[in-house]
Amino acid sequence: MLYPMDPHPSTRSRALGRGAASNPAVRYDRLSGAAEDDGWPGDGEPLPPLRTEVREETAKKVLTRNTSPDIGFDRSVNPYRGCEHGCIYCFARPTHAYLGLSPGLDFETKLIARPGAPERLAKELSARRYVPRPIAIGTNTDPYQPIERERRIMRSVLEVLRDFRHPVTIATKGAMVERDAGILSEMAADGLAAVGISVTTLDRDLSRKLEPRVPSPQRRLKAIETLARAGVPVRVMVSPVIPGLTDPEMEAILQAARDAGAAGASWIMLRLPLEVSPLFQEWLAEHYPDRKAKVMARLREMHGGQEYSAEWGHRMRGEGVHAQMIARRFDIAARRLGLDGKLPPLRTDLFRVPPQPGDQLLLF
Repeated sequence: MLYPMDPHPSTRSRALGRGAASNPAVRYDRLSGAAEDDGWPGDGEPLPPLRTEVREETAKKVLTRNTSPDIGFDRSVNPYRGCEHGCIYCFARPTHAYLGLSPGLDFETKLIARPGAPERLAKELSARRYVPRPIAIGTNTDPYQPIERERRIMRSVLEVLRDFRHPVTIATKGAMVERDAGILSEMAADGLAAVGISVTTLDRDLSRKLEPRVPSPQRRLKAIETLARAGVPVRVMVSPVIPGLTDPEMEAILQAARDAGAAGASWIMLRLPLEVSPLFQEWLAEHYPDRKAKVMARLREMHGGQEYSAEWGHRMRGEGVHAQMIARRFDIAARRLGLDGKLPPLRTDLFRVPPQPGDQLLLF
């Protein structure tokens, strides 16, 4: 059964170590349910903590095309659906509704793994009419979330891209990306790989509340250092910037990332599409009730009085005085630290379909 915002007193205790505190109803469902005490003995006792569940999906297609004019890639791959990192601000939470699951706790506890993705990707890249352009990974859910340690789907996807000599960009908060530093270094040496690592705050306590199962900010800075030393171009993503909560740290994050070896930087304003807004406001009310009014007021100022506007060219940065001030601060700090340039463009001219068993080999 799928539940709306659940007022049951045991919900928060069940969700310890999670970002969301409840499960909004799935917007496509006509029916919804709610937890009620039916009077049976013991029903008022706290329920056990939520455990992560993983189901498998047979991927019929793994390359997702994108035509949004304000996004710098046109294709992506997602090894997983849902994300155990549990970032309360994640703009991808509403995509879980397409699976009949809630964008709340379901998004971070009911995950979908796609073990056949590497093989399916190889077939799609082998299509006669395929034209290579950089593939973005980590644009919806994190490829280096905790279940990757056991499943290794992302690792296998990278091996396919290496064998095809295909360019890839990765966005992650997971320090597990260090495990693949060898293959990324090999690809980067040929201009085929770049990585972006997101650092939202340097405050460990705030990070643990915002993104409960993400490696600490300091651990992510270490991952930047590891990749940079391996010759992998790395940019720090100061995202999302939460006005009235994390924006004072922008310059410090850029400085720490530059010191760790980052070669570029980017930023995105907090986005609250669909169910993310009530979930985030619920989180604010629980953890920072004294700042809730200020944070939401700033966001409404940036979106014409709304909590979020999905308008292209506007949704990533917002508008108005405060949005302009944050953008200006970022530009000044990035320029001062030498992080204002773009990473080198990735190559597409090295792409080739590797020989398969049974292929006739060339004699000359």
